[in-house]
Amino acid sequence: MSFISRYRSVRISAAVILTLCLMLSACLSPTSAGAQIWYGEDSIPAAAYADKVYSQPAAAQPELALDCRAAILMEQETGRVLFEKNADECLPEASITKIMTMLLVFEALDSGRITMEETAVCSAHAASMGGSQIWLEEGEQMTVHELIKAAMVGSANDASVVLAEHIAGSHESFVAMMNARAAELGMAGTAYKNCTGLDAEGHVTTARDIAIVSAELLRHEKVMDYSTIWMDSMRGGELELVNTNKLVRSYNGITGLKTGTTSQAGCCVSATAKRDGMPLVAVIMGAPNSKTRFSCASKLLDYGFATFELLDLSNIPVTAPEIAVTKGIEKTLQTTVDMSGKVLIPKGRSADVAVSVKAEEEVCAPVEYGQTVGQVTVTLDGEKLAVCSIVTDAATEAVTFSNVFSLFIDGLFKSRFVPARKTSASLY
Repeated sequence: MSFISRYRSVRISAAVILTLCLMLSACLSPTSAGAQIWYGEDSIPAAAYADKVYSQPAAAQPELALDCRAAILMEQETGRVLFEKNADECLPEASITKIMTMLLVFEALDSGRITMEETAVCSAHAASMGGSQIWLEEGEQMTVHELIKAAMVGSANDASVVLAEHIAGSHESFVAMMNARAAELGMAGTAYKNCTGLDAEGHVTTARDIAIVSAELLRHEKVMDYSTIWMDSMRGGELELVNTNKLVRSYNGITGLKTGTTSQAGCCVSATAKRDGMPLVAVIMGAPNSKTRFSCASKLLDYGFATFELLDLSNIPVTAPEIAVTKGIEKTLQTTVDMSGKVLIPKGRSADVAVSVKAEEEVCAPVEYGQTVGQVTVTLDGEKLAVCSIVTDAATEAVTFSNVFSLFIDGLFKSRFVPARKTSASLY
């Protein structure tokens, strides 16, 4: 290469570098914030973006004549309360207590601390339980599977205590676990004195708390293998079990869950059912008789299924916008929206649900993967149902002198040393 050719090459390279430096300087100079593009109504600051914040409209309280001291109807997946009557009054709950007992049992099963096949031994204390029982004798052994069936279907107090002692070592320790778990779930009106529900001073809960623990137990779907049994037997057919929840035999979509009856508590039930993918929990406390508690529970469930439905957010079509990047190696970034979850809406109104997409027009580098750059708001009749974040699909570094120079050198190396592709003419 001649001196002149070398000089021209160096001069061109220097000019390119100078141009890049000037461009970089422009990129790094202060600029005014870019305008935001809002695909919706009002703009909101980036700091207010929330990921899956559900704020659903309150339903008008229906006129339902329920002959009981307290009641509540809750949609299980969203936790939305559809009806309540004295839902926070502390009352005796009888054997509905066993819902918390079963929650701890199934949590122990899921964690591997116990198995369905292992046996538990009946203590003298467990054998002394009154009320509903399967007449276990001291020293008698029974599998966890059989004990759960006895407690869930026959509401057996002795079986419940055997399970409690098997898990915690003593009945007292298990009751402490029950109260600790209730506190974790926010069951502020609940105090457990035993794992059975037999009347005891200070052993109380609320309809709202029962709905909460019922929904938590139903997350362990295996429990429904027991709560939906109508009739079964134990001890080789010598002992017959009939479910105390008569709705198991008569109500469409029933999934459980537990009844309770004592002189102080009256007749109670936590009735759970699922139709068209929507699970409901109906709690009745202090009904005058068994027939009334079931009719009240049925009335609540009927109202819920006739009035509401679940809308799966993932079925709503949303196009995530492309975001411009200033001062970054990448000039644009793709985004995505996590439209997971479900919201409760009035039945038949899914076509009226509106979606508002709001995103930044541009963001300044560096940008992280999964960085929030906007939100999608789902509304019905102007009421907010859900807010989902728009996040970046990739990351990009900010432009610096060092990485621009590295990119230039890399590009220069490739252009000089990578062989040019042969054209079709060069093949001849």
